[in-house]
Amino acid sequence: MSNIKKTTEPAIKVTFLGGVGEIGKNMTALEFGDDIIVVDCGLAFPSSDMPGVDLVIPDYSYLFNNRHKVRGIVLTHGHEDHIGALPFVLKDVPVPVFGTKLTLAILDGKLREHKVDEPNLVTVKPKSIVKLGNSFKVEFIQVNHSISGSCAIAIHTPIGVVVHSGDFKVDYTPIDGATTDLARLGELGGREVLLFMCESTNVERSGHSMSEQVVGVSLDGIFADNMDRRILVATFASNIHRLQQIIDLAKKYKRKVAFSGRSMINISDSAAKIGELRFSPEDIIDIDKINNFADKELVIITTGSQGEPMSALTRMSSNEFNKVKLGINDTIVISASPIPGNERMIYSVINNLYKLGTRVIYESLRDVHVSGHAYAEELKLFHSLLRPKFFVPVHGEYRHLKRHAELAEKMGMRSVDVFVPEIGNQIEITKRAMRMLDNVSSGSLLVDGLGVGEVGNTVLRDRKHLAEEGFFVVTAGIDSRSGELTTLEFSSRGFVYEKEAEDVYKSCDEIVRGIIGSLDLRDFSDYNLLKTNIRNEIKRHLFRRTRKNPFILVAVVTI
Repeated sequence: MSNIKKTTEPAIKVTFLGGVGEIGKNMTALEFGDDIIVVDCGLAFPSSDMPGVDLVIPDYSYLFNNRHKVRGIVLTHGHEDHIGALPFVLKDVPVPVFGTKLTLAILDGKLREHKVDEPNLVTVKPKSIVKLGNSFKVEFIQVNHSISGSCAIAIHTPIGVVVHSGDFKVDYTPIDGATTDLARLGELGGREVLLFMCESTNVERSGHSMSEQVVGVSLDGIFADNMDRRILVATFASNIHRLQQIIDLAKKYKRKVAFSGRSMINISDSAAKIGELRFSPEDIIDIDKINNFADKELVIITTGSQGEPMSALTRMSSNEFNKVKLGINDTIVISASPIPGNERMIYSVINNLYKLGTRVIYESLRDVHVSGHAYAEELKLFHSLLRPKFFVPVHGEYRHLKRHAELAEKMGMRSVDVFVPEIGNQIEITKRAMRMLDNVSSGSLLVDGLGVGEVGNTVLRDRKHLAEEGFFVVTAGIDSRSGELTTLEFSSRGFVYEKEAEDVYKSCDEIVRGIIGSLDLRDFSDYNLLKTNIRNEIKRHLFRRTRKNPFILVAVVTI
């Protein structure tokens, strides 16, 4: 990357607010003159070291501080990691949002749930072009992915074209017949693309991804092999093409379909209303009615393909889902691969399903899932078609971005024309060069209940401390006139076994009485100092005695 001095040439600023060096919360801002547009606005799910956190969204303070410049948000597709932060962002940055029909149908349900009033949602189609401000014309280009209505974005600016791939694969035989528009990408490449930003998720996988039709063939075989058994298929609710194949197979094998799980019901309903999911109403039954049908007459499509703790399949596997009880005549198909980090949860669910006597089929046994992300040869195809002057890999952990940068260089790009970004980076691109600017305010905002950004490192540290070590409470009552100790009580949770607690409390009783007895507490005012002394002595004592370090709370009540 060039380290040229600040130039007076017209330039595009690109700000990476999420989705680089990580999987999830994709958000990129492009700025030219007084106009800013945003590509995607996603969330991530909390990791195991974020107890109590519901969602993680990008820190969008840069957009909030420049909200008078933001002309709109354009969406590549309707997955959570690309649209999930919008219910929060739109409350502070109320701008138009552009997306395809299914993308906006899914988004609309989320906005209603979060009570975002009168959002300005603008439906587009592949080949649509929308003008945003004085600087940007945004073109939507058909691509294949694991959700319908996915698009790459070509952003036409006064100094050149910027292409953002979105999430994509090259499927020559997609279920809906709409292939990735390679011809349009080639046309753009023939006119010179200034900057290409491309997803990097599967850059480490050689070759080509398989077609979605492969899954249909495998599922057909599973239906044929389980004619007398009840079939349950766990998959992503957003994978409409997968749902369509399952519904079509159910029709072929004379089975009724029941949807299970809130997101499955909501998304299938939204997709059916706009014509993206097609079925006859008489072929669908409510999950509450499944006991009226024989096992061989049923297919249940459910959430829980990632082993999410509260998902329908996870609760079924633990016998905690009152609407579906699993047994020896059930065949469970997990039509998804584990997202990195979810392996332990999903294999725990599979183990529990086996314990219930069910037959379980998952990716390592049959071709019941294909990726929605391009493998290395498909990435090379996009590079060859677009022939960009500058390249920035996005959508992946840092190793993915680095490998993608190396791929671009192997295809002939100069290393100075390739930039591997981190969250908060801002770059400036002219027709001649690309350089890095100062970082902007960035990071993550934690959503905890109704609070956004209110949970910080201190709260998380305390929660982890409580979860790992438990807590110990000292409550002392003091007569403020006589200075005498009137009451002294101890309690704890998650610290020591109940049978050991009494001995621990007795030893602590002696320590606290010794501290209080050494002070003249008549007309005493510095109770904070007293609490600190008690906390420190109890902490040292408990660690010496138990080698544990519980969260200690000291309450001093005066009367």
